[in-house]
Amino acid sequence: MRQLIKKSLLALAMVVAACSAHAAELIMVEEEGCVYCERFNRQIAPAYPKTAEGKQAPLRRLLLSEPWPEQLHAVRPATVTPTFILINDGQEVDRLIGYPGDEHFWFLLNTMLEKLP
Repeated sequence: MRQLIKKSLLALAMVVAACSAHAAELIMVEEEGCVYCERFNRQIAPAYPKTAEGKQAPLRRLLLSEPWPEQLHAVRPATVTPTFILINDGQEVDRLIGYPGDEHFWFLLNTMLEKLP
């Protein structure tokens, strides 16, 4: 019985650690009909969650036409699509306006991620 409780507590601790490890997020503000958003969705989006960058800052999508989420009150809303906003603990770290193509995107994203605490 103690062994089962010990394993359960360890599993719970791992879940809590995994949840708190994602304080950083990459917010993508997009809009239907945006050619550059569609290009990102073809070239980057399928692989993104599997990359080290995607694990460090999971992608969160927002629509430009929707109201800005209250939990992002400290982050200036985007005005064009796509806009990629790197946040950490609800605070903006950096942003990339536009999609410069797959090779440049990865370079610029890594430059942004280096600014994380």
